[in-house]
Amino acid sequence: MALVSADSRIAELLGELHQLIKQTQEERSRSEHNLVNIQKTHERMQTENKISPYYRTKLRGLYTTAKADAEAECNILRKALDKIAEIKSLLEERRIAAKIAGIYSEAEPPRKTMRRGVLMTLLQQSAMTLPLWIGKPGEKPPPLCGAVPAAGDYVAKPGDKVAARVKALEGDEQWILAEVVSYSHAANKYEVDDIDEEGKERHTLSRRRIIPLPQWKTNPETDPEALFHKDQLVLALYPQTTCFYRALIHAPPQRPQDDYSVLFEDTSYADGYSPPLNVAQRYVVACKETKKK
Repeated sequence: MALVSADSRIAELLGELHQLIKQTQEERSRSEHNLVNIQKTHERMQTENKISPYYRTKLRGLYTTAKADAEAECNILRKALDKIAEIKSLLEERRIAAKIAGIYSEAEPPRKTMRRGVLMTLLQQSAMTLPLWIGKPGEKPPPLCGAVPAAGDYVAKPGDKVAARVKALEGDEQWILAEVVSYSHAANKYEVDDIDEEGKERHTLSRRRIIPLPQWKTNPETDPEALFHKDQLVLALYPQTTCFYRALIHAPPQRPQDDYSVLFEDTSYADGYSPPLNVAQRYVVACKETKKK
């Protein structure tokens, strides 16, 4: 019943999103005439080679209108982003409910039967579709945006992806990509599943063994302070694996769609670090251990 209700709400939200996209286009078309006027006014001023009081007054009015038009379009786009976030949240809730009920789709079969390449593709898609944080002027990025850590009392929800420190079969400890199953406030412990179910093991871990992954990408052009900086020690997901390893930031992203370039600790290289490798913002978190192994 919950799945049917989610499907109905998602269909409703998609309809609302469609209307908002149409409104955005209408708003853009409506403001186009004013932008053309601004351009023509500047061209006339260059031709006449003077800035008269008339042109000053005219441009002031045109730019005031352009600013209002841009703000109106921005408000519609923010509403559209909110709808997309709600749709993604409902899809995730539906996925978890289906998993509990033992219902799987072709797009995401049970992980124990999933081919390795399919899992890697899903992880890449998760990184690519991580929403970009777009704050209002002067607004600071929230916790779990890029390198901004979670609040001290934050509790990850079922379905959230985390870096989890577990004991490996050989007795060593390692950080793996995991999905939260539940959290016990009484025991102050999480239950998590290894995202790569080749291990087929559920882990019960204390909060200090869990690092929530970012829930938004940071825009380097507007919020560079919310990114890890060059030479900072981090845990990063090694490409084509589901394990996090210690690494140094070689170069932070320059554009919203860019990855980090990182140097993984690797004793097989003379300087102790691998050549630069790209890792998505989604899979780079702060390293709790500062001492080099």
